[in-house]
Amino acid sequence: MNSFEVSVPAIGIPFVARGLRALIAGIKIAAARAPCQHAPMGKPELDTMEHCACSSVSVTARGRVLSMLVCSCLDCRKATGTGHSGIAIMRREDVKISGKTRHFDRLADSGAWICRHFCPVCGTPVFATTTRSPTLVLLPVGLFDNPNWFAPTQAIFSRTHLHWDTLPEGIPQYQNYRPQ
Repeated sequence: MNSFEVSVPAIGIPFVARGLRALIAGIKIAAARAPCQHAPMGKPELDTMEHCACSSVSVTARGRVLSMLVCSCLDCRKATGTGHSGIAIMRREDVKISGKTRHFDRLADSGAWICRHFCPVCGTPVFATTTRSPTLVLLPVGLFDNPNWFAPTQAIFSRTHLHWDTLPEGIPQYQNYRPQ
């Protein structure tokens, strides 16, 4: 079985291409682990391997989720095909991507560049990075098979939120980004 590592300069995350046998073994190992443990302050600790719809790309997330949010910006709405995207933010070093992805770079309203990676075979959104926070990775919650740990603590870009898209009751909403 051939295995090689490639560094993708746009994001600096190492990609490891493996055979189907290694991918299946990795999924079995990840399934045997508890996918999440809640940490103090409601920020879960993940230890899981997820994959796109066709299993060509996998994401291993091992570490604490730093933030959980929903975003209703036009870019997120187009990327998800719905009223908002659910996002879990983790440190780059806690996320490993296996398999080839394609990406689309766009200048966001904030002036930062966002780079959205997706599977080139099935089109599943896999992760995103932004120049606004270059040490972090944005994971679409829809990628996770069992995202019961997800509890968003904020809604950003509520200025473009659609009235029919229901958000959790009482969640703080910000017109743009949350003030720092």
